[in-house]
Amino acid sequence: MTDRTDGGRSNSIRSMSSRVTGNRVRKAPAERRAEIVEAAARLALTEGLECITLRRVADMLAIRNSTVGHYFPATEDLVAETFGHVAETELSTLISADNEATPTQRLAHFLSLALSAEFHDVNRLWLNARHLARYRPTLRERVIRQGDHWRERLTSLIQSGIDTDEFHTTDAEAVALKILVVIDGLSADLNADPRFPTTVQQMAVDLAETELHLAPGTLRHTP
Repeated sequence: MTDRTDGGRSNSIRSMSSRVTGNRVRKAPAERRAEIVEAAARLALTEGLECITLRRVADMLAIRNSTVGHYFPATEDLVAETFGHVAETELSTLISADNEATPTQRLAHFLSLALSAEFHDVNRLWLNARHLARYRPTLRERVIRQGDHWRERLTSLIQSGIDTDEFHTTDAEAVALKILVVIDGLSADLNADPRFPTTVQQMAVDLAETELHLAPGTLRHTP
């Protein structure tokens, strides 16, 4: 009887120890930090940046609040990093460094996806971030930085088209800014009312073709 009881107790302790060990898996700092940002990104895209708290993210990952706080001492740091992560990922998808595609093909790809349903949640997050940035300095700095990244990447794409004689303009940056302003405006309106006719939703394409002296329809088809 004693042996069976001790054996049962030992098995129970081993089982408990296994569970505790399993719940406290140590991860490399870079991996843990990335995991925290990914969890916060899921929360931001579904509920908004204002819903990110250290506690919410810790609960999502079943880790201690202090673990999240170790990587992001202030919630505002995590909010800014989360927005930057989502925005940079979107940029890499929409304007990729595809050496096989022509500048025209890459620009058409960008314009076809920028306002698509696939990126609706990300576009809404940009609106969310810009609103909150009015009174959150850390987030405002990140919004400005990501905006600079977008302008630089699109300007570089347009300049590559100028260099290959596909696009014709004397100011690649000005054209990039005009395209982004139209996309931002349409994104804001479509977020409130998605019933805009196709002719209105294609304004960014029309603008790009006009500014770059392309034949109508050149940028309407994604390769």
